[in-house]
Amino acid sequence: MFLILLALLFILKRMKLKITFLFFGLLYCLSTTAQYSLPQDSLYATAPPKRPWRAALETFGINTGVWAFDRYILQEDFAKINLHTIHQNIKTGFVWDNDQFSTNLFAHPYHGSLYFNTARSNGLNFWESAPYAFGGSLMWEIVAEREPPAMNDLIATTVGGIALGEFTHRMSSLVLDDSKRGFPRFMSEFIGTLISPIRGLNRMITGDMWKVKHKNYKYHDYEKIPVNIEISSGNRYLASDTRLFKGEHNPYLEFRTVYGDPSNKENNQPYDYLTASITFGLSPNQPLISNVNLLGKLWSTPIKTSEKADITFGIYQHFNFYDSEEVNDGSGLIPYKISEAASVGPGLICRFPNLLPKMHVEQDLFLSGILLGGGLTDYYHVIDRNYNLGSGYSVKSRTFVQLGKLANIDFNAHLYQIFTWKGYEKKDLATTNPLYLNAQGDKGNTVFLVLNPIYELSLTKHFKASFEIAYYLRQTHYSYHKDVHSKTVETRLGITYKF
Repeated sequence: MFLILLALLFILKRMKLKITFLFFGLLYCLSTTAQYSLPQDSLYATAPPKRPWRAALETFGINTGVWAFDRYILQEDFAKINLHTIHQNIKTGFVWDNDQFSTNLFAHPYHGSLYFNTARSNGLNFWESAPYAFGGSLMWEIVAEREPPAMNDLIATTVGGIALGEFTHRMSSLVLDDSKRGFPRFMSEFIGTLISPIRGLNRMITGDMWKVKHKNYKYHDYEKIPVNIEISSGNRYLASDTRLFKGEHNPYLEFRTVYGDPSNKENNQPYDYLTASITFGLSPNQPLISNVNLLGKLWSTPIKTSEKADITFGIYQHFNFYDSEEVNDGSGLIPYKISEAASVGPGLICRFPNLLPKMHVEQDLFLSGILLGGGLTDYYHVIDRNYNLGSGYSVKSRTFVQLGKLANIDFNAHLYQIFTWKGYEKKDLATTNPLYLNAQGDKGNTVFLVLNPIYELSLTKHFKASFEIAYYLRQTHYSYHKDVHSKTVETRLGITYKF
């Protein structure tokens, strides 16, 4: 069954049509669950008993299963391990590897989410589950590959895996309902397993996947933790280096959610409040996953609560991922690649519900330290890498204005500065094995600015028309090369369904 799940994920990665099915299935499941509003203690399932050893065995099983798939199905050279390769990895120590952008800064965090959810779906809480992401990654890096272990993989898989793991665990709870039968139950379990495969696996093992219950059958209390979900579809136009008439049109699907209330003192567990948006590009020459923006509260405390203002201070985890490829018939330049895979810092959320009649205003400010991030480079091109890795900081602002039931204005500004400390310039590339080059990229630092205004006009109770602009600016200072400045513009026009 585990290999079937792996095969399913492998197919989903390559067949973009499946993403459309996922969204329509998710739409169906959410439409049947969002109607519940009267909380009763007997309705909600309790956490499963804590099984830390089963979680550890499943983490080991994930690595063994993926390694066997790579070794015996795909016949990958890096998976041909033995005791000598393990000893060599320990002897060599950690390096910075040269896998492609999406592999290192999205696929690895997603892999870490599977480790995390072995523990989460076996009854462990957020903090108890975090070491499983680290342990699973450490085992893979040292044992499961004949290539030297990668420091960036360990950080991204662990910290990014925690963020994506808790997010997927909570999203799967929204669609699970043990009182359903027949096709609605099938869709509930199918979508829940797609969102969190390891949770689905454990529901198979325990038999919860097909048990019908009349008590303790729901997994999320919408009264306790409100959830707003939106699904958008439309056309994206990506310009080539701000050349508005040299770009390409791409259809897209976007999932957005606001989960919980940051000022609710009673729900102050990690990720009781989160915001997320995921964009799927549906054209062959652009990445399938073009944007992931995730913010999860780790802890918060109210500073001021009144009818006129609600101000909350907290500590938040950030995960941001922007990916693109060259535009058809464009300038030949890649528009942008930006990652904030491991990042935590303080933030303020200020709400003014009655600033003016029928106007709600929210102003959010966040500062975070980036343990691991990355972005497009102009010079470092080794194996599959065309980006620099490093650490730094980010500053984010969000201004949201709701004009009654008529329209919304949402303005987002993200500033990232990432420093690449360990360069390659003093090494002889002609005689150095690229697997052991051990460089973060071109030594220097990069400033990325993302400005993103969004305008939404209400059409009906559930439908909105949306227009969005994203302006990307990159200024890279290189210690040993000429500095580079680049910019591009992206626009979106779509229809949004709000639950």
